[in-house]
Amino acid sequence: MYIKENYQSKLTIYETQVAIGLLKKSFEKHLSEALNIKRVSAPLFVEATSGLNDDLNGVEKAVSFTLKNKDQELQIVHSLAKWKRLALYEYKFPVGEGLYTDMNAIRKEEDLDNIHSIYVDQWDWEKVITKKDRTLSYLKEIVRKIVHAIYLTNLEMNSLFPKLSYLIQDEVSFITSEELRCMYPSLTPKERENIYVKEHPVTFLMQIGKILSDGTKHDGRAPDYDDWDLNGDILVYNPILDQAFELSSMGIRVDQESLLKQLKISNKEERKNLYFHKMLLNGYLPLTIGGGIGQSRLSMLLLEKAHIGEVQVSIWDEETKKYCLEKGITLL
Repeated sequence: MYIKENYQSKLTIYETQVAIGLLKKSFEKHLSEALNIKRVSAPLFVEATSGLNDDLNGVEKAVSFTLKNKDQELQIVHSLAKWKRLALYEYKFPVGEGLYTDMNAIRKEEDLDNIHSIYVDQWDWEKVITKKDRTLSYLKEIVRKIVHAIYLTNLEMNSLFPKLSYLIQDEVSFITSEELRCMYPSLTPKERENIYVKEHPVTFLMQIGKILSDGTKHDGRAPDYDDWDLNGDILVYNPILDQAFELSSMGIRVDQESLLKQLKISNKEERKNLYFHKMLLNGYLPLTIGGGIGQSRLSMLLLEKAHIGEVQVSIWDEETKKYCLEKGITLL
């Protein structure tokens, strides 16, 4: 964890709670208008055998349980990356429209620090596109719209709470993970992000999960929802934490060709027999673009908080609680 010396929250706990509610309403409005997406309800858990759960980097284990007197295993979702695409098919959303939802998850293997909690809350969104939209230019267009929605929300929050001063830039720098590696070959992926984002305060880092020219990956990404050639993370410079700060993971989703390619690269070809994957490979699921935008992350950034526990309720170890107490941070 890293807390700047003399850090002090600009908002009281009461003001923070009010601000979080207003922030979420404001951003949902701007996001839905920008992307032409509508709010839907979403599951907290899915069947383990459905293939719908997001396995993140491929190593995290989901929290699971069984129904009373039943052998059927259910899993708390990690995210709704695959479920959303199936929902667009089942709800018969037309091309050019999409959905968003409040996604709540438990990631029990998460390392706890300023910005990570075992409780995850984000806006998961997904939109139906056409084959001609599966391009880098379309991906960039959607990224710019999301950043502009954040910018408008930022302006509103600063107007409602004059003590706040942070203002996100409304311009985006685009760079691939390979280009970033070539710029800073001796640095770790996180070090590369930090140094680049300080110079480019709003960055879309592309091609996450793709194998780089040195045989490594910048970061892991499951092989069966994002197309690794057409995805990325929205990173911003966080002045409170003095580091790159990920707000969103998103991308154009796999089609049949890219799914088969990425399953083979990842040695996960057995997934072709799962329900979701069969639906995709047999051509039932629409082509889509989608992602997740962290609710607590955005609240931290716009409300100028140093710890995610200031904007969400979770469980923290004794060391974290003691450190935050010493730094004058009140965990919810």
